Amino acid sequence: ASTEAVVSTQSTGYETERLIQKLTALDIDTHNVVVNQVVYPDKDKEGTVACGLCGARAKMQTKYLEQICDLYEDFHVIKMPQMPCEVKGVQMLRKFGGYLQSPPDMKTNSVHDLVKDL
Repeated sequence: ASTEAVVSTQSTGYETERLIQKLTALDIDTHNVVVNQVVYPDKDKEGTVACGLCGARAKMQTKYLEQICDLYEDFHVIKMPQMPCEVKGVQMLRKFGGYLQSPPDMKTNSVHDLVKDL
């Protein structure tokens, strides 16, 4: 039996790279990277970011996300959105966990859309 690790990060590529190198040296397969707490700021009807702080955070993250995508172009990289509330309870955990297999389209959804039925 082989072992596979799923690496989770909060958008800092260098620490993730060291971890993947160490796991690879131990012959542990790593083909999945989960980037947690990615900010997708709400926009108004004109497409302007509604929150300046959220826009600034998203802009900072863009550099790190690009690095991760470049470093791990052969990996399955999943970007998990920063949720507007704490992810807890069975129903919410199942829904959020489902995003690992089928990530939400954040170009057409806001994070508020992701939790409105809960």
